Amino acid sequence: MQASVTSTAARHAAAIAVAVTAGHFINDAYSAMLTPLTPALQAKYGVSIAAVTFLSSVYSLTSSVLQPLLGILGERIDRRYAAALGPLMTGVGLTLMGFVPWFGGLVLLVAVAGFGSGFFHPAGAAYVAQHSPPDKRGLWASLFSAGGTAGMALGPVFAGVGLPHLPWFALIGLVIAAVTFAVTPGGVQKARRVSLAEYAGIFRGPLVWLWAMAVLRSLASMGYNAMLPFMMLARGFGAREVAITLAVYSVASAIGGIIGGRLSDRYGRTAVLRGAILSTIPFFAALILSSPAHWWFYPLTFIVGAAVNASIPVGVVAAQEYAPGHVAVASSIMMGFSWGFAGLLVFLVGALADATTPTTAALTSLALLIPSALIAARLPEPQKTRFD
Repeated sequence: MQASVTSTAARHAAAIAVAVTAGHFINDAYSAMLTPLTPALQAKYGVSIAAVTFLSSVYSLTSSVLQPLLGILGERIDRRYAAALGPLMTGVGLTLMGFVPWFGGLVLLVAVAGFGSGFFHPAGAAYVAQHSPPDKRGLWASLFSAGGTAGMALGPVFAGVGLPHLPWFALIGLVIAAVTFAVTPGGVQKARRVSLAEYAGIFRGPLVWLWAMAVLRSLASMGYNAMLPFMMLARGFGAREVAITLAVYSVASAIGGIIGGRLSDRYGRTAVLRGAILSTIPFFAALILSSPAHWWFYPLTFIVGAAVNASIPVGVVAAQEYAPGHVAVASSIMMGFSWGFAGLLVFLVGALADATTPTTAALTSLALLIPSALIAARLPEPQKTRFD
């Protein structure tokens, strides 16, 4: 009887993980549609490049920078709604971009879509954390992360159908939202009311250093991605090579995250964080100085993408274990706030490229991995406790 109950609980936990991972996949696929569609949006609304680029900033603000606040709100309401309705909000907002009559309305629509993504990520990560076995928490978190990475790779394909046909893709989000709502349990994480002072206290100690490590790592990766098209152009290559490179990098990121998550279950979170970041530096430098003219370029791209992103899900799990009473907020700090903060700083890489060269700017970004690794070296190993 006990074995039957345990088996049923394990199947339910797996169903929850699959549902929210599917939600992560479609949510991030919707998110990845925005940038490829900016030329079409510029032509439709007759605005400047700066204005249409502002849409990405709005989306980054509401989906990433504000994510910790949305995570706090998510702990005070039924998490089922955030996990189910988040991707649906993102999908409806971004698939209807070509149907808003004025540009100001488009900005509001994109902001609402960003809020949907911001609500979903901490809720989805919390569900995975709370229902995964403690000895496999890193693996489950990395699979959840890989779902989002796969979605980001598919998003530009969705965008390729053009603005008039995008609403059909909202149906996918509707189906996944319904399944998620049916599978996930309701309720809030805490029965008692938590003060804002207690929430502020979450962001201290090792979690602050973990966040700083993630910001530096993210800025290094973002800086390389931002400079890649310019470095390729300077070396005689074009959009095709850039697309292939980013595709290889994305696939490697998903695989590296899964491997990193599983290794962290066996050897510890901090050991994988330090090893992943330190091992990346020499390969990353060689990659920046290489081009598709070299036979090793794409294999090296895969190695770097896997290594630098192996630490992403591990960092999320470590944050959850540092703050086991607030897994949604801890997840949002690592998944949204770190990436969003790094995104706000990436313009400095572009400014450095204008003053020097894109290659110099990319190498300078890479140097940020050194202090990131030093911070990882001082992090204490979190305890693998069971979450409430």
